[in-house]
Amino acid sequence: QVQLTESGGGYAQPGGSLTLSCVASGRSFVGTALGWFRQAPGKERDFVASITWSADTTWYADSVKGRFTISRDNSKKSMYLRMNNLKPEDTAVYYCAGGLSAAALKQNMGTDYWGKGVLVTVSS
Repeated sequence: QVQLTESGGGYAQPGGSLTLSCVASGRSFVGTALGWFRQAPGKERDFVASITWSADTTWYADSVKGRFTISRDNSKKSMYLRMNNLKPEDTAVYYCAGGLSAAALKQNMGTDYWGKGVLVTVSS
């Protein structure tokens, strides 16, 4: 019984920045890998980034490498996505997800938990 809740979505201009947060509630999230996915209107849900429990390894989609940074604070049961140099193509609903393996999340596998998503709109 773990629930994930995203926050921090909103509007940004191209080149701007936003930070998304994901907080787990219910059971402890010990050992759980976390990741971010996004889904643009009319498109499939795509992997964005993932992070291991210990935060020693991260993965990023090629489209966001060098611009987005994933991090976590296990004491707060939280995960974050810092999005810099935003582009219009980043516009999507962003979802927080959890599972046993960050590498599996990268392949859109092993997603045991999902948040309901937050909208990020990048437009001039």
